[in-house]
Amino acid sequence: MSELLSDTGRKTMLEPLCAAGWNLNADRDAISKTYQFADFTEAFAFMTRAALWAEKWNHHPEWTNVYKTVHVTLSTHDVGGLSALDAKLARKLDQLVT
Repeated sequence: MSELLSDTGRKTMLEPLCAAGWNLNADRDAISKTYQFADFTEAFAFMTRAALWAEKWNHHPEWTNVYKTVHVTLSTHDVGGLSALDAKLARKLDQLVT
């Protein structure tokens, strides 16, 4: 079972993600990032790769796709905010792009 990130966990897990382009949401305990791809096919391929990891870890992102742009928001609904699962999935998503 996941739990909310502690203050220490937030510092150690979220600071590197923010440096990599993730943003803390002002209106809720979540992080977001927008990815840009060359075209729709690349964006959809990224979402497909991401979906496999999300399903494997049973942790699913909120996301939207418009043409070559994918906007992702991560928050653990079961705990009402950010957990280590969000940081883990954010790191994986960044790896899938490179």
